[in-house]
Amino acid sequence: MVQLHDGERVDDLMRSHLKIIQDPGKFCFGMDAVLLSGFASAPAGARVLDLGTGTGILPILMSAKTCAGHFEALEIQPRVADMAARSVAMNHLEDRIHIVTGDIREADTFFAAASFDVVTCNPPYMKADAGLHNPDDAMMIARHEILCSFEDVAEAAQKLLRPGGHFYLVHRPFRLVELFETLAQHQLEPKRMQLVYPFADREPNMVLVDCVRGARRRLRIEKPIIVYRAPGEYSEELLTIYGY
Repeated sequence: MVQLHDGERVDDLMRSHLKIIQDPGKFCFGMDAVLLSGFASAPAGARVLDLGTGTGILPILMSAKTCAGHFEALEIQPRVADMAARSVAMNHLEDRIHIVTGDIREADTFFAAASFDVVTCNPPYMKADAGLHNPDDAMMIARHEILCSFEDVAEAAQKLLRPGGHFYLVHRPFRLVELFETLAQHQLEPKRMQLVYPFADREPNMVLVDCVRGARRRLRIEKPIIVYRAPGEYSEELLTIYGY
């Protein structure tokens, strides 16, 4: 029987009988995590690291979508990491997913250099001072660069990925120029990019990027994703990505 703390609930992921523990008063996973889990891939037996895993949504979903051998998931907030660990146990995935409580800026003290085939990250999108009100709030930490910057994320990915390994991320399009500059500085070459539009007639609000450590410079732009075909009605493409 799973143990729940005050404010927590168990949500059905509606895929492979997986469930996840969340606290709506703190932070719940969003569409970005779902899209990244569909965009990222991992070969059979691969070692995968998720930086800033939150409630563990990415490794939990990817455990059903890939044949990766093992997932490490790093989360700095102890209570959120504890939720993730309990979700892993609830889904009987302890032999595939390991939750580590720690700082992305110190990731190389938890894991050996060049020891992962794949690194994933759904990082904070906003600069630390962009609309910041409570720097101790879990939701603010997830959305703002309070405890780590994108530079910190890229540095950790560079250190921990093997040469030729893939780094998958989701971010906001308005920061693309800065993101690409930072990735290049850390030998993480963007190879695929996919823009995400909430509706066909709106501007994109997310971007998915697949980078390869040490690769040559050549970028492929993939067909964009349209999330909704009508208000409250997901597109067929989105449902396919999620796995319905």
